[in-house]
Amino acid sequence: MQYIPQAPPFVMIDELIEVSESVTRTGFTIREGHLFVANNLFTEPGLIENMAQTAAAGTGFQASLGGKPAPVGFIGSIKNLKIDQLPKVGDTIQTSIVFLHQVLQAHVVQAEVRLKDQIIASATLNIFLQ
Repeated sequence: MQYIPQAPPFVMIDELIEVSESVTRTGFTIREGHLFVANNLFTEPGLIENMAQTAAAGTGFQASLGGKPAPVGFIGSIKNLKIDQLPKVGDTIQTSIVFLHQVLQAHVVQAEVRLKDQIIASATLNIFLQ
């Protein structure tokens, strides 16, 4: 929570598994009654927000190392979105973000969401930081 600007019920990550200069990995267990659960499935907007929050967690962690608060960001664009499967209540997903490059205030990242060892969603996100 300290690395992302979101607050419940809009939180889509449970744990920060890995952070480096170029990679961030988080885990999230889908819970019944969550904002983005419908018909026992974690919906597409939830997966996209999970990707964005994973990117935010990495940026927030890096900022904390410098004694700064987590920056606020927003999704500027989503490219090549592919969703092959929606996780269900009780599933734990792991999301990986690879930082590709930065153009002015936009961070371009590649996201992958895995359920067990299978990639179930991926996208390239442009995230603008304030």
